[in-house]
Parts: sequence; structure tokens; C-alpha cells
Amino acid sequence: MNLETKWLEDFVTLASTRSFSASARQRHVTQPAFSRRIRALEQSVGVTLVDRSTTPVDLTSEGQLFLVTARNLVEQLNECLGHLRGLSMANEALDIVAAHSLALSFYPPWISRLQKGLGELPTRLVAMNVGEAIHVLREGKCDLMLAYYDPFATMQLDAEIFPSFSIGKVNMVPVTVPDESGQPRYSLHGEDSIPYLTYTQGAFLGRSVRMLLKNDPLRLQLRTVYETAMAEGLKGMVLQGVGVAWIPDFCIREELNSGRLVRAGEDKWDIPLEIRLYRCSLVHKPGVEKLWRQMMKLPRDFLQA
Repeated sequence: MNLETKWLEDFVTLASTRSFSASARQRHVTQPAFSRRIRALEQSVGVTLVDRSTTPVDLTSEGQLFLVTARNLVEQLNECLGHLRGLSMANEALDIVAAHSLALSFYPPWISRLQKGLGELPTRLVAMNVGEAIHVLREGKCDLMLAYYDPFATMQLDAEIFPSFSIGKVNMVPVTVPDESGQPRYSLHGEDSIPYLTYTQGAFLGRSVRMLLKNDPLRLQLRTVYETAMAEGLKGMVLQGVGVAWIPDFCIREELNSGRLVRAGEDKWDIPLEIRLYRCSLVHKPGVEKLWRQMMKLPRDFLQA
């Protein structure tokens, strides 16, 4: 018998949601991929575990019996891994993944502030896109995730699986370089088409900008001339005078103060976002548990950058 741990976790999730689509979302895979993994589990076990003829789906009698074993195996394995990690990594750094812009501009002052309240806190930071970060967090390949949160964006994380702390607020601001008179070279109030520097389709910040522009005539004036997943990449192109982009304000504070960049539109075009620190409740590690308890004791305003 050749069983993969992720198949057992998939099965436990399906038993809870009784929906292939909902389970696939929780497991951060496509529904066809999730269905193939359940089929692979059934083939490995040698019996049908799921009754697919009902809506919502139900477990067969064999599935009900196997669920007890699967749940126990998953819980015991997580507990054992947590214990082993606690023994071997008691003084090891916490692994944190973060969106690129947060890793470059937000994380250094925030972690410095946090350590003033908690003491020395060894960490390792890796920058990656949000979709990949969620996957490695869910699989226990990192301990914490720093990410933007937009209540109006389409992608939301299950709060029970991914509990979080709000640790900062940020505005996405449309900016451009100034002209010779100090006015925006490209203005959102202009009647002509506007060269637009945008985030790639899968980038989280791009979702928020698209939500802002979804029903606004302005989107018809924006002429895309450059795309990237990274805010810092857009910032570099804006500084070259190529066009307009929405960039987190903490990434461009110095440039706005010095006048190298100016706003391309008034406050109504700003996009307010939160910055959150996430963990995965399905993965247990003593260092993360301890940090979470310590952070819960800190004043809320102390956590905010």
C-alpha cells in the first residue's frame, strides 16, 4: 500500500466539507486535481470511500470507518512532527514568507519593533508571491506568512485554518513622475489615454486595483504598457517616467517626500489595505505557538507598524 499524507488530509477535509469544490479551495488546489487525489487514495486503499451520487457528497460505510483511522493518523503525525521540530529547532529561526514589497520595505522596521516588545526573535525571510506562500504555509514548509489583506478581493483565507494578526495598514496610491512645473506628467483626470503600469494577472495587489477600476470609466483610458508581479518593479518603471502605477505608500514614501514622484489623482483613487501575519492552525510548532501567545498579550497598537 502506497499512501501519501496529503491524500489523508484531503480525505479528512472532504469529510468535513462534503464538497469537492469547497475542499479543493481549502487545500489550495484545483477541483480536478483534488478529485484525482481522492481517487488515488481510494485506489490505494482498494475500496470506494466517497459516495458521489449524493449532493452534498457522503462517505460510504467503508469511508466512515476509514475516516477514524485517517483522522487519527493525520493528528498523530502532526503532533509527532511538532514535537520533533520543537526538540531539534528550539533555538532555530522561524521561517517567514512574505510578498516581495513587504519583504523589502515593511518587514525590517516591523520586526525590529516587534523584538522590542518580545526580545530577540531569530527569523529567516523568503519573498514569494501570495499563491505560492499560502501553499508552503499550508504544507508546513514555513512558519508564518506576511501578506496584504483586502476585504473586497476575491481571494480570502479561511480564518479557522489561517488565523492572523492585523499588523499594519497601507494605501495603494496612483503615482507618476512630475513634469517641469511639478504637476503629474500623467494625470487620472486627463482626457487622453494614460500609459498604465500594472500588476500581472495573478498578483494579489493587481486584484485590488482591478476591483477599484471594475466599474469606473477610467479603466477605458488606461493603456497597459508594462506588467510585473512586483510593486518594486512598477516603482522602478514609474521613476523612469513610463506611466502611472498603483504602489503601496510605504514603498514610495521617500520619493513622494522628495518630489521625485507625485500623486496622479486625489485620495478617492487610493486603495486601503491591511497587512496581516498568518499562521496555519493545521501545523503545530512550539516556536510558533509561543510567539502567537506572546503576541496576543501585546497591546493592539504595539502590533501595528
